Amino acid sequence: MIVFHDPAAVPAGFGPSVVAIGKFDGVHSGHRAVIDRARVTATDAGAQVVAVTFNRNPLSLLRPELCPEPLSSVDQKLGLLAEAGVDATLVLRFDAELAALEPRVFVEHVLVRLGVVTVMVGDDFRFGRGGVGDPVLLQRLGEEYGFDVDVVGDVQGGGRRVSSSWVRDLLAAGDVEGAARLLGRAHTVTGEVVHGLKRGRELGFPTANLSADAEGFIPADGIYAGWLVDLGGPDDASSVTTRYPAAISVGTNPTFDDVPLRQVEAYVLDETTLDLYGHHVQLQFTHRIRGMVAFEGIDALIAQMTDDVARVRAVLT
Repeated sequence: MIVFHDPAAVPAGFGPSVVAIGKFDGVHSGHRAVIDRARVTATDAGAQVVAVTFNRNPLSLLRPELCPEPLSSVDQKLGLLAEAGVDATLVLRFDAELAALEPRVFVEHVLVRLGVVTVMVGDDFRFGRGGVGDPVLLQRLGEEYGFDVDVVGDVQGGGRRVSSSWVRDLLAAGDVEGAARLLGRAHTVTGEVVHGLKRGRELGFPTANLSADAEGFIPADGIYAGWLVDLGGPDDASSVTTRYPAAISVGTNPTFDDVPLRQVEAYVLDETTLDLYGHHVQLQFTHRIRGMVAFEGIDALIAQMTDDVARVRAVLT
């Protein structure tokens, strides 16, 4: 997938394009339905599919007090868009200058450069200074500039609109299985494996600790079943990845009460000598095993961890 970080980087003569515009946070099943529709339209028109998105949630500038934590980083979003079949993505830097563009200027500045033949937006789409642009105005501008506008309705799940907010609420409650149904895949967190207190190793369950700047929304504290995908270290030339079954812990280690910040760590089942330090890994959350609790003593903790691993093994097999 081609990635542009500025409309000026789009080469002259680019297109024709079917363009889908949105935040695409998490690239959930609703987003993918739009992309799938864009792919069908693009095939009929002999065009390519282009996603236009932002480097951050516009609310982070316009209404920071209302801005939610993102489900995915920009890099994660780009990977998911590529997997969904998008040919190119334009990542707009959402700043005061972009927010101040009049709707007509936005069309000229972004869409015309992409050689757009059809634009796909949701019925709540707003653009231009103060959000004055809506699908009706976009359609009028489309008639003037020679492109069609396809307003895509919401995707429903269980009688409710599928949205990033709903996914976020489920993850915040630890319901990773419910979130997976809306995402169409397991929710993931990605980060570098760093050195921790090595307490898991002392207890017989060595863990890979993710760095504090891990990417992706971190679910509620607790123990989860899932998979660890080794994306490789800084010196790895191969793009081959390895996937391991894992028990994943999220929380602050309440039994010892010496980890002030929430920590994400994963024990790879049956692997006691695996060296992942410095590697980037992706954790895929598939099932919640239990919430996070403090235990009275090491023996009780080890007994619970042994049971957790058995339950993780059972749900993954």
